Amino acid sequence: MPTLGEVLPRLLQDMGIDTVFGIPGVHTVELYRGLPATNLRHITPRHEQGAGFMADGYARVTGRPAACFIISGPGMTNIATAMGQAYADSIPMLVISSVLNRDEIGRGEGRLHELKDQSATAEGVAAWSHTVMSPADLPAVLDRAAATFNSARPRPVHIELPLDVIVAEAGDLALAPSVPRRPAPDAAAIAQAADMLRGAERPLMIVGGGASGAAEAVSRLVAALGAPVVPTINAKGILPPDHPLLVGSLLPQRTILDELAAADVVLAIGTELGETDTLLMGGYPQIGGALIRIDIEAEQLTRNAAATLGIVSDAGAAATALADALQGPARQDGASRTSTLREAGLKDIDPAYAAHGRILTRLSNEFPGLIVAGDSTQPVYGANLTYDAPQPRSYFNSSTGFGTLGYGLPAASGARLACPDRPVVSLIGDGAFQFTLPELATAIELALPLPILLWNNRGYGEIKTYMAERQIPQIGVDIYTPDFQTIAKGFGAKAIHVHSLDALVDALATAFAADGPTVIELDDKEARTW
Repeated sequence: MPTLGEVLPRLLQDMGIDTVFGIPGVHTVELYRGLPATNLRHITPRHEQGAGFMADGYARVTGRPAACFIISGPGMTNIATAMGQAYADSIPMLVISSVLNRDEIGRGEGRLHELKDQSATAEGVAAWSHTVMSPADLPAVLDRAAATFNSARPRPVHIELPLDVIVAEAGDLALAPSVPRRPAPDAAAIAQAADMLRGAERPLMIVGGGASGAAEAVSRLVAALGAPVVPTINAKGILPPDHPLLVGSLLPQRTILDELAAADVVLAIGTELGETDTLLMGGYPQIGGALIRIDIEAEQLTRNAAATLGIVSDAGAAATALADALQGPARQDGASRTSTLREAGLKDIDPAYAAHGRILTRLSNEFPGLIVAGDSTQPVYGANLTYDAPQPRSYFNSSTGFGTLGYGLPAASGARLACPDRPVVSLIGDGAFQFTLPELATAIELALPLPILLWNNRGYGEIKTYMAERQIPQIGVDIYTPDFQTIAKGFGAKAIHVHSLDALVDALATAFAADGPTVIELDDKEARTW
């Protein structure tokens, strides 16, 4: 009779999982016994944090979760940072780990990989964590995970399997999915929202990452309302760059914050209105008029800015219903208001930030379908303001939400594995690159044609600037910078240093045609002038 570990891969396949990121350990090898009997693809990163970031990148571009097989203890703590990033940005991820035998949990006997309370550790960066105490319980737990991914706010889910349960006889387990529908909007609330928006003289829309899978419905709503639209960073691409009502992701700009206060009705869909979108550190956006919030999570309607009218719903369903309810011609002043807001919002941006947007715009024009997976690094902060992605799920980075370093390389690898027919670029700084540099070996092993745009400012440049602006001694930010060209070649990757935007375009074309990753190094001071 098969063990639980042997059955698990088949159940994952049955729930639609097709990729597993994991590093086998003595506590998880039983999970690998059943893999050959499935179509699951197993990817071996060099660190569990890389596994989580790869699963994150995979989910960002597909909207579907991948799984991670993680050993107990250090594997769990290693992946916690990646789970935190996914939790903050509402990214689905199924993390399956081992844990001690059932009668050893919580006893503090110094067992291998023992954590004081592993489930509690994971719970802090997951929608929920569950310990499977009997093989017969597993299908129901996986069904619950599927319900979280498909019908609620999608966040990481952690399932831990005690060592004696992994090897226990499981029998013929099968899923019995009963995935609930995503919540639809209340008809009366939609009618009220439509009345408020029809009567508004100065409406404004904010669209967040929660609507990234509903671009068509949101576009219909935008056309029906005719108001300026401000997307958050994770919502870039929902409207195309040349859309007449696209203000751009300029929420942190004083002009847009003032417009939030001046608008008589603000419609916010699928957004936290959070600190990383507004850059109001320790503060909250001021909404002067009424605020209509649409979100799949009820609690979110009360955070950061209380809703005048809160609608719990899937973003696409609500946008469609509201577009239908907004009968009559759309407003005619939206395009002119948008143009004014956009011009004013861009006017005060640092010229260096404008260069970041120009570079990515050129690249997206040269390489249609381009996906940019960025880190928390200076060019990403610039592009967050000045780059408009051509389609949803094609621009994401770790400066949003959790704000970790080291994300860009493994997340780009995950995106490239999910979308083998699209050009994918990692945009990462020299400081962040050193966080997860070993994942270069994973990309080589997989022969991923992945360009890594290494933005070299020889230190932790963004923090150095932040310290200088506040007259704080710049300590700890001028770090030793290794020879990345030699390091990349040592790993077996190609490496090149480019000195112009045209040379960068040529290098990317070559890198996309290669049979492995290419480190393309840019000098910060030089690239700022492009």
